[in-house]
Amino acid sequence: MSDEIYQDHILDENECPYHRGHLDNSTIVHEDDNPLCGDRVRMELRVADGRVAEAWFDGHGCTISQAAASFLTREVEGKTLAELREMPAQRVLDLLKVRLTASRQKCGLLCFKVLKTMIYTLDEKRSQVDPQSVPPGRCSL
Repeated sequence: MSDEIYQDHILDENECPYHRGHLDNSTIVHEDDNPLCGDRVRMELRVADGRVAEAWFDGHGCTISQAAASFLTREVEGKTLAELREMPAQRVLDLLKVRLTASRQKCGLLCFKVLKTMIYTLDEKRSQVDPQSVPPGRCSL
């Protein structure tokens, strides 16, 4: 792993990102920012049968935050929600293939924070409508 953060693969991913833009018919959308540096990432997923069918992102900020979002968008397509629940933050850092300082890790992991929020939101929505998730003696609205 290199200490030089602006490797060719990161610069290339920033210049020609994967699925940057808007996804029609998305299942869930979430956006977050890093107020300390101004990075912003918005992810849109279409989930079908418990699996990510399509993933798109948009945003602005440093090369690391935008390249990481592009790498992660490619990584999550085809994965099940269960696989994404288990995905560690280190996986995003591994996709970047460079060592990041603590402050740069916040840039690189912003997309991961957005993704995890989306997964937990989907889980929460499903538990609210899934009668199997309601404990005995409780009502589901």
